[in-house]
Amino acid sequence: MRFPSPLAFSLATAASASIRLSGFAVLAASSGSNSSASAFISATGAIHSQLADHPSSRLNSSVSGEDSKQSSVPMIDPEYPGTAVERMLAVRARVTSLTTEELSGPWDEVRRKILWAGGLRDLPNARPGQGYTGHSFNDYNHVDLTCMRDDVSDNENDGSVKMIAIGNQLGPGIRQASLPELGSGGSWSTCAIGCNQDPPQDVAHIQFRSRIAFKLVWCPTETFDTFVLVDDDGKKLAQGTPSGSLPSLRERQVNYKISAGSKYAIVADQIAKGLSTSTETM
Repeated sequence: MRFPSPLAFSLATAASASIRLSGFAVLAASSGSNSSASAFISATGAIHSQLADHPSSRLNSSVSGEDSKQSSVPMIDPEYPGTAVERMLAVRARVTSLTTEELSGPWDEVRRKILWAGGLRDLPNARPGQGYTGHSFNDYNHVDLTCMRDDVSDNENDGSVKMIAIGNQLGPGIRQASLPELGSGGSWSTCAIGCNQDPPQDVAHIQFRSRIAFKLVWCPTETFDTFVLVDDDGKKLAQGTPSGSLPSLRERQVNYKISAGSKYAIVADQIAKGLSTSTETM
């Protein structure tokens, strides 16, 4: 399978300045001192060191993964501090570099492109819990691409995430499967059950205290043959209508059902109804 060249990806990343970061100010503690410094992302994608006294300030921002790497200030989401912010933005830049045509080929190839965009290796032969990603985006549930900070990757489920095993130790697999070039932290396809609540009560938001970089939702068309990738605000990043051996119809139907009625299903509903899904008008 052929992925975009480094040059092509660099151009695609630069063109992705319209990516919308979920509405939050990004804060950072200054190193080597007891005083607090902070940073926020402006609507132009610039990172500014101010607002130290206003940790609750929030912005709907446009920023690319490349823009975020230009700052040495570590970014922290005050609402979901487990988020690996720079990595999340780089993942979204990769996702938006994928065209509908590229995501409408044979499912096996499309799924590998989604893994690559999410910063995950394709490891179908690894042991479960030790980097195995054969299940990622292949069932109804493991469809949240989460970028978490290194210091939370070993977090376990204490029972707060319902319908998920107590413990749910994912750290070793995250470290084994995550591609390093997208920045610090790791990636994983976490369970989406609970995402239809407000705020979301899924593994990403509860176990890891992290936003999702994107979620795969199968659209409720007659055959559930089209999927959409949306960010943590439910904004469309990409879509495709793959061919070949898809996850079973039942898996695709349940995938939609667990997000139905939430912000994450809005674009999927619009696609099914044949409405415009422009990110500029969402």
